[in-house]
Parts: sequence; C-alpha cells; structure tokens
Amino acid sequence: MKIEAQFYTQHDDHIECRLCPHFCKISEGKVGACRCRVNEQGKLWAINYGETTSIALDPIEKKPLYHFYPGRQILSVAPNYCNMRCPFCQNWEISQEKTPTQFLAPDTLVKIMKDHDSFGISYTYTEPFTWYEYLLDAGEAVRKAGGKNVLVTNGLINEEPLRKLIPLIDAMNIDLKCVDEETYSKILYGDLKTVQRTIEIAHDHCHLEITNLLVTGLNDRKKDIDALIDYVISINPNIPLHFSRYYPNYRYDQPPTPVKRLEYAYNSARKKGMPFVYLGNLPSEDGSCTYCPKCGNLLIERMRYQALITGLKKDKCKKCSEKINIVI
Repeated sequence: MKIEAQFYTQHDDHIECRLCPHFCKISEGKVGACRCRVNEQGKLWAINYGETTSIALDPIEKKPLYHFYPGRQILSVAPNYCNMRCPFCQNWEISQEKTPTQFLAPDTLVKIMKDHDSFGISYTYTEPFTWYEYLLDAGEAVRKAGGKNVLVTNGLINEEPLRKLIPLIDAMNIDLKCVDEETYSKILYGDLKTVQRTIEIAHDHCHLEITNLLVTGLNDRKKDIDALIDYVISINPNIPLHFSRYYPNYRYDQPPTPVKRLEYAYNSARKKGMPFVYLGNLPSEDGSCTYCPKCGNLLIERMRYQALITGLKKDKCKKCSEKINIVI
C-alpha cells in the first residue's frame, strides 16, 4: 500500500526528501536511498506503508532491551529495507534485498497484538524509520489499545520528524555503530551527528538503551571502544549499554570479534562508572545479569533470553531500596 509521504520539498525537476540526513533528491519515477519513497507526478509517496516482511513474538530481551518490562513477550514486526548500508548486516536478506511483504493495517496489527497477549509492538529487524508514516498511525492505534511502542533502530532520522513521532514511543534501542564520523559516512552510509542527536532526544523522552556491535577490524580498537563509552557516559552513565559480538555476514568476512575485546569493553565501561553493561551474541551467560549498583544484589538473572526477576520491588532494589533505571 502507498500513501503520500511526509517531510518533503517539491522542486521543478525533483523532490527533496527530508526524513533522514541523506536528503535524497528524487526525480520523477525514482526512489530514494531507502527504496521506500518514490516521486510520482510531483508528489512523494511512501510505497511501503504497512508492508510487513517479518512478524514474530519475541522476548523483549532479544531486542535487546534489558530494562524495559523484563521477562515479557512483545510482538515484533519489520518493513523491507534500510536507509544505511552496513556491509556486515546481520539481517541483510530483509534490510538490503527486496523481499515479499504482506500488508498489515494498524487495526489488524493491534488485533494480533491482543490475540498473542503482547504488551506492545516492537518495530525491529530492519529500519523502522523507513516506515515513518505507518509508525505514526500504528503507534497511535497501539497506544489507544493500551500497548507500548518500541523502536529498535539505527537512529538515522532528522530532528523534525523524530520530534513528531517520539510522543508515541515508549522505548528505543539505538544501534550506535561507533563514534567515528568517517566510518559512518564512508563505510556505513550514515551520519554520526544525526544518530547522536537521536540518542540525546530519545534520552529525554522515552526509555533508552544502546547497542554497539563490535566488528573485527572496524570499531573494536581500544580507543574506539573507550570513545564510545565516554560518549554514552556524557549523556547518562545509567543508560544500559549492550556490546554485541559480530560474526561474519553479508559482505564482511573478518573473523568473529575476539572474546577478549568484548571483555575489555565490558570491564572498561564498568570501571568508568556504568552500572548496566551487557554482552550479547556470546555462548556464555557472562555479562547478562543485572545487579544493584549500590549494594551488588542480583536484581535480574538471565539465561539466554529468559529473565528471572529476583531482587527487585517495582523499580527498587529489595535489599537497599536503590532506585534502578528500569521499567517494570
């Protein structure tokens, strides 16, 4: 299904899309970088409205969100395509290639959510911001039905459309690839400053967690890791930070991230004063549990994607009553 897109400017010989920092100049009959917005007869159309490539009921921990309704299941949906070109993409079959989709109207999505006893919708797997107009409508329908809206995103969206959307969003996990502008622009086809601005706005408006996929030979040097940690601390040291292990995929054949490099990231963040640091895509469960930063009490024990809440009373530690950055 297609509907008229928001955030674009008409010119004599093209349309300029203003949804993300690519500011694509799209001539008649052509699509933008996200392949989801087309210029037809002088108007910009979102041709992916409600077109869904994946749907599943997932543990919220799989997003990963460890501090937002831990242990709960959430209905997850995805559009086709992405507005970045990460050469190591783990979901490249649906983010970088055209794949079959099925239309899900917002009210249909809400019905599926209720039928599966999900506490909300997670827009995930590919890039949800390419679904912008659908996010507005589905997000409002989910919110009216009492559900929560979760975005798992690369953060590549301009400030004006983000500020219009974010009142409907309850939680975000933003994939911060690195804090090097050249890597973002030349390798990932993104823009670091835009992603950082998204992080800063999200921090002020909804629950926020950050994921960093440590990719061998790209962003896993100690200076890269330390710079990213310092940036997150500058926003808020209590933001949950997930370091995830890379495995060869798509167009990238470097070996998996050395475990010692992930351990360095984990230990460095903890030493710098971040209490909620986690490791993902590892065979062991080290770095997956949540502890009270004040008394060390085990708050949430995790095994794979299962979470057992043992030491919390609402959002406080049962042992010392320390308030935790968590939504229960």
